[in-house]
Amino acid sequence: MAASAGAATSSFPHLVGATSAGRRHGTALRICATTETGEAAMDVVSEAELREKGFMGMRKTKLVCTVGPACVEALPALARGGMRVARVNLCHGGRDWHRAAMRAVRKLNDEEGFCVSLMVDTEGSQLLVADHGSATSVKAEDGSEWLFTSKKTDETHPFKMHVNFDKFSEGIQVGDELVIDGGMATFEVTDKIGNDLYCKCTDPGLLLPRAKLSFWRNGKLVERNFGLPTLSPKDWADIEFGIAEGVDCIALSFVKDANDIKHLKAYLSRRSLEHIKIFAKIESLESLKYLKDIIEASDGVMVARGDLGVQIPLEQIPAIQESIVKLCRHLNKPVIVASQLLESMVEYPTPTRAEVADVSEAVRQYADAVMLSAESAIGAYPQKALAVLRAASERMESWSREENMQKLLSQHQLAIALPDQISEQICNSAVEMANNLAVDGIFVYTKHGHMASLLSRNRPNPPIFAFTDNANSRKSMNFYWGVIPLQVPLSNDMEDNFKTTISLMKSKGSVKSGDTVLVVSDSDLNRPCADTSVFQSIQVRLVD
Repeated sequence: MAASAGAATSSFPHLVGATSAGRRHGTALRICATTETGEAAMDVVSEAELREKGFMGMRKTKLVCTVGPACVEALPALARGGMRVARVNLCHGGRDWHRAAMRAVRKLNDEEGFCVSLMVDTEGSQLLVADHGSATSVKAEDGSEWLFTSKKTDETHPFKMHVNFDKFSEGIQVGDELVIDGGMATFEVTDKIGNDLYCKCTDPGLLLPRAKLSFWRNGKLVERNFGLPTLSPKDWADIEFGIAEGVDCIALSFVKDANDIKHLKAYLSRRSLEHIKIFAKIESLESLKYLKDIIEASDGVMVARGDLGVQIPLEQIPAIQESIVKLCRHLNKPVIVASQLLESMVEYPTPTRAEVADVSEAVRQYADAVMLSAESAIGAYPQKALAVLRAASERMESWSREENMQKLLSQHQLAIALPDQISEQICNSAVEMANNLAVDGIFVYTKHGHMASLLSRNRPNPPIFAFTDNANSRKSMNFYWGVIPLQVPLSNDMEDNFKTTISLMKSKGSVKSGDTVLVVSDSDLNRPCADTSVFQSIQVRLVD
């Protein structure tokens, strides 16, 4: 390893910690420009955070917002508020609306200097979704009698729910429990006539449009396999639509096993679209059974706690969430914790204290990202909800540093081949060095983001500035904890790359002589060797 050590002073003189002393030496920071001019393209939000809070004050946990009618006009404000990924749920709304929303996000990136990734959710083969015909919620009173049917008739019934699947009652018996949306309301099956279920409300509550049903017997979920594919014809059409609109990530709903992921990735590969990342949504018992294989096959994972809570007892959710987050870190895959983080803010301007604690726990577990769903899509206060998410994540990250909880993860080896093992060990060592030497930032020069992901996996104290010349790689790194991706032209000489980026940042008043940075490179591309990974390196550099 090459190394040149020196005194650990601020690499960005006006950004030491978040102290006034550090800011006294500062000048305006501006590192956001187009690659055509040779400028390092840092997004405006990261730039502002550097100016205001310094390296150690930069937020590491990424924020994902679901785009919906409530926030489409507020997209610029959400981007300024820290939204790193805009999620478009193709289960709701029409094609024209989705197209307009995605183009609005791309326009923000192109015209206002943001770097927001676009994620779309497939609808999947959502079984047992019921609707009562109203645009709003309907109250199910205690003892009321309801008909659940798949028939589309004009026949009136005072309390009727139409289910989207003809065989929904197959295998269901009188006496079984029918649970709405994981516990919003509960019914007992009192009669079964043909495919229709007559039920009595035993636990009153609200029935939302497109409510999800589950059936329980003797305290256990009634498991049934209807043999439907994970990707329906509508999903394939939606995927083609997303590709045409330039999405960066597809979140695959109701994944059954790793083959679902492999099938879609092979399809994208045949079309040279490998830059589109595939995230598996963990939201069913089936996905939990094959969890490790699914994570290994995916580019990342979303813990969809809402749908998952429909199929497993609620008290199991916290432990399952933590185990998924830990497994994703071990396997070096980004993980998003989603669903109902700030559910009360759909209607109210402030969250419950329990919700803030829930967000903080996901941050404490080092999830790569936390996500707003209904809170931003249809809620009354999308900007306030994002502000709460941001404040809670910042405070928990700060507390972790104060309590010295940022320790190197005890890892098992991911790679088999020696070059890949070298990459892992270099990144493990780099993070340990960065923490021990208290450097202000880690610079990594990477073609495809792999080294940046390995650094992120170790959750270092300093932020990770990842320089790439690939626009798709830059967007994909938006999902990694603590990584600030910058797009800049890279040459075949890593020393030239370092000098170029330092020169650019010095020209902006961001770096001065005597500052220290830790540099990690994918490889020395100037060396004529087939196995370039042998020349991966760590350097601790004093800025001249």
